[in-house]
Amino acid sequence: MPFELRDHTADVAVEATGETLGEAFAAVADGLTAAMCDDVPRGGERFALEVTAESREAALFDYLDELIYRRDVDGVLPADSEATVERADGEWRVSATARGVPLADVVARDVKAVTYSEMDLSETDGGWRAYVVFDV
Repeated sequence: MPFELRDHTADVAVEATGETLGEAFAAVADGLTAAMCDDVPRGGERFALEVTAESREAALFDYLDELIYRRDVDGVLPADSEATVERADGEWRVSATARGVPLADVVARDVKAVTYSEMDLSETDGGWRAYVVFDV
């Protein structure tokens, strides 16, 4: 799942792609991890999460916001993300897992929040492209 960190004034942006919408979401999540930590050690327990929202963009926002929340509340850096995204009954549902690396095991930079600023989620000929700006 490819992603690239992009400089963005005082913030950091992640541009990611995936063959499926879920792969693109997971690639953005892995980009979030890379924005917080240069070297992610092995170890940590996988955890699951699920979010629902009224739009694809809101689902991406809520998914990334939940990962930041888990970092803050559970004290884990989310790594090696996997996600599926489905639309059912007018809602978008993200079902995901990540490996929660204890923050005590890493030197992590603070990413304060995900933003809607310049967010782009678009279907391409090869799958999906996502662009997300994070407040640091």
